[in-house]
Amino acid sequence: MTQHLTILTGASRGMGLEMARQLLQPGHTLITLSRQPSGQLHAPEGAQLEQWAQDLADGAGAARRLRDWLAGQQAGRFASATLINNAGVIPRIAPLSDSDAADLANALRVGLEAPMQLTAAFLGATEGWAVPRKVLNISSGLGRKAMASQAAYCAAKAGMDHFTRCLALDEAAKPHGARVCSLAPGVIDTDMQVQLRGADASDFPDVQNFANLKAGGMLASPAGAAARVLAWLQRADFGANPVADVREA
Repeated sequence: MTQHLTILTGASRGMGLEMARQLLQPGHTLITLSRQPSGQLHAPEGAQLEQWAQDLADGAGAARRLRDWLAGQQAGRFASATLINNAGVIPRIAPLSDSDAADLANALRVGLEAPMQLTAAFLGATEGWAVPRKVLNISSGLGRKAMASQAAYCAAKAGMDHFTRCLALDEAAKPHGARVCSLAPGVIDTDMQVQLRGADASDFPDVQNFANLKAGGMLASPAGAAARVLAWLQRADFGANPVADVREA
């Protein structure tokens, strides 16, 4: 059976885990990259799953591993190839002046550097594949709106948006370039939201706003958000706007 290939980062929890579950359908091969494999993921008959234990703080190592794996695949094995850069971290919530240098570096490595390195490896290794290719970067509204005590996360997502714009120009100039999009998935009820709601108000002026989102039932479930993101990936006009938001649909 010809398989559709998807590579997904940050698949061990939250929306990433739900995307992985929904992608594991007959006719699909899923490669996940997370610090720890998930015991909740199982491939049904007709699907294939590989879980790579990979710390994306070492983006260069992850990119080498991905490039080598892709280079070893037989021509014609896959009917399509997609990379979803989903992983991200929020460092300790605090003003930049009170932030730890190593913590900031880790957030930028995982949230921006690794996606760029993985995207370069994916597109370079598959450039000769005569199949549709896509790159979906999971961004955030905070990449487009400044927020106090969130400098590293906002910067990583803003950088993701802008490198996707540049990438879209690169790929549009090629005869069979990939389609790319940096997509904000909306506000989701994940561990990241718990972290934001639990921050000290003296460090995080917006803490009450996040508490109100939870109290008002305004957070999407991880499964619902995953379904909307994957539906966007299948749109006929995917990539027409390289920076988008699911709430624009």
